[in-house]
Amino acid sequence: MVRSLFAVVGLVAMWSGQCAAAPSESAYRLNPGDVVMVSVWQEDSLKQEATVLPDGSITFPLAGRIDVAGLDVASVEKQVASKLEKFLPDPNVSVVVKSNAGNLVYVQGKVIKPGPVQMSGPTAVLQALSMSGGLDKFADESEIMVVRGTGTSQRILPVRYKDLVTGRDMSTNFQLQAGDTLVVP
Repeated sequence: MVRSLFAVVGLVAMWSGQCAAAPSESAYRLNPGDVVMVSVWQEDSLKQEATVLPDGSITFPLAGRIDVAGLDVASVEKQVASKLEKFLPDPNVSVVVKSNAGNLVYVQGKVIKPGPVQMSGPTAVLQALSMSGGLDKFADESEIMVVRGTGTSQRILPVRYKDLVTGRDMSTNFQLQAGDTLVVP
């Protein structure tokens, strides 16, 4: 009985240590349009809701302008805390995502409902097309593409729609990222 208790405690300790040490690659990354609540423990005057601006920044009292787009909340907490250290000893900063309104992809072209699509979780090409009502009868299934990136660093990812809907090859059912544009000519 005692051995099994130690074994269970050991497994729980190992599991919790692995969870705590897990990298935050899957953590949500902020986008322009997202809303966060930033607060500092025991500093009631330092609590503010902030919208991530189109340039990817927020503004917070005493800390000023902080670039947050592409960062997870733990990274934002560290940045705000480091800027506040000149005013407060060891600030304990908390950042909570209140709205992921900036987590959008855009579907344009010959779909039933073109426009922005809110991603509330991981979203692939077929899901975005479904949320847009599907292809209209004049859509060119062979020319669908994902445009990723901005400016001169854009990439074109061709989508093989017939392979996707038949289930033959799902390799072009790309996981979409905030800011992607799905083009259906």
